[in-house]
Amino acid sequence: MQDSSTPPAPVRRPSPRRPLAATILGVLLGLAFVLGAWQMARSVRDFRLLDRSVEVKGLSEREVPADLAIWPIAHSAAGNDVAALYRTLDRTSQRIVDFLVGAGFPREQLSVSPPHVVDKQAREWGDPQRGEFRYTGRATVTVYTPDVERVRATMSRLVELGAEGIVLGSEQGAQPQFLFTKLNEIKPSMLEEATRNARASATKFAEDSGSRLGSIRRASQGQFSIDDRDASTPHIKKVRVVSTIDYYLD
Repeated sequence: MQDSSTPPAPVRRPSPRRPLAATILGVLLGLAFVLGAWQMARSVRDFRLLDRSVEVKGLSEREVPADLAIWPIAHSAAGNDVAALYRTLDRTSQRIVDFLVGAGFPREQLSVSPPHVVDKQAREWGDPQRGEFRYTGRATVTVYTPDVERVRATMSRLVELGAEGIVLGSEQGAQPQFLFTKLNEIKPSMLEEATRNARASATKFAEDSGSRLGSIRRASQGQFSIDDRDASTPHIKKVRVVSTIDYYLD
């Protein structure tokens, strides 16, 4: 028989902190789940974007006048007296310089190379008896000028020197070079045009495919090229650049 004087055992009530901790834990787990789902959805979206892209090329071309001319005028002579040959070459170089100065070129734009003389009998090959003259010589007067049009106008007057008995070189190395040196001045606008043309092509492709053009995935700039417009107009240059751009499609 139970002793009625023994007090009953105390009833243990749950701590009020436990439901709060469980609630916080549940909220955190829910947030983690939501964030994980959002990140997964974003990853799937990014993966799909990687699969949907278009690569296009944008071209920019311009025709520009050359702004620098390098014009070598070679002349040659032959003889059996080497000292006389050197004097002839020096005299001819001076005559060409005077001719060019008279045509309007400043003397500081002209340079004269030392004569180059060959003794055919000193060669280890060939017939030393062949040919009338033992020595052949060559020298060059070079014009370095931004006055391209003056060079072009003076080229047709070289026959005047030929009429004086001066033998002028006609090989490839004696032809004038026309150069364009101001590429940096037109680079920015040409790159802008190439990019604009590439985007126009990509936009047209996106519209035709029922997509929307997104951001740039990657881009690369091609090398600038400068060429003669054609063989008959080397003083007109064609500048060209191609940019390659890869766009995302949404």
